[in-house]
Amino acid sequence: MSTATGAGGVTQRADGAVRAAHAAREAAGSRPVDWAARAGLTARGIVYLLVGVLALLVALGGHEHADQKGALQQVLARPFGGLLVGAMAVGFAGYAVWRFSEAAFGVTGEGPGALPRIQSLVRGLVYAGLSVVAVSLLLGSRQPQSAQSREATARVMSHPGGQWLVGVVGAVIAVTGLVLAWQGLRARFMRYFPQSQLGAPVRTAALVLGRVGNVGRGLVFALAGGLVVAAAWTYDPAKAGGLDAALKTLRDRPYGGWLLGLAALGLVAFGAYGLIEARYRRV
Repeated sequence: MSTATGAGGVTQRADGAVRAAHAAREAAGSRPVDWAARAGLTARGIVYLLVGVLALLVALGGHEHADQKGALQQVLARPFGGLLVGAMAVGFAGYAVWRFSEAAFGVTGEGPGALPRIQSLVRGLVYAGLSVVAVSLLLGSRQPQSAQSREATARVMSHPGGQWLVGVVGAVIAVTGLVLAWQGLRARFMRYFPQSQLGAPVRTAALVLGRVGNVGRGLVFALAGGLVVAAAWTYDPAKAGGLDAALKTLRDRPYGGWLLGLAALGLVAFGAYGLIEARYRRV
């Protein structure tokens, strides 16, 4: 009797776990998560459009910081900017929730492997951080994002093994950027779209903007990761300034204005592609 009762209890717990997992999967594919994903993709597209414009201004010597926080500061300075930045903070948070749901239950358009889930987890963490950045701006923070990156790098490097950790993180960012650029060149992003529902003009726009934008963004990220590796190698946190430092490194090279202009156009293209993705992507 006790054995049967124990077995029945185990079965009930197993059934309860299965039902809970099924409910969680349904929640991950629900309409609210769909809205959250599209709001986040829209916010991401807008930010990259602004970062690309700021990069063009940096190339022309007319702006100081070209990164996500700098873009949000430009929005904040406009009429109703606080409301817009607040909406983008919510959008970034929604994007993070969507990516976390992908990490837990699988990525639409991808196979069952672990790598797409890990990528979604990392993207979720990045955009959760961007949501925090947007909120910090609303609360009065004005420290440049590049300065925050340098300070964080210096704090990590001050601990035993911190120099190696920073180097590994930089290498991961650099490799990720190169992978993004390669995937963009091969147009692998098109598998996220329902091809039968895309008209020819939208499909062409998504393909062209996605290819140019993903390659451009990937190469800029690879450069930013390389700068983090250089900071670790030389024990100089000042070299680790994130996206802003990567773009200014391009500016300071021979033909830097042209290089930075091309990078800016790539970021603008990615922003425009992101808005198409927000409308048509399968999530």
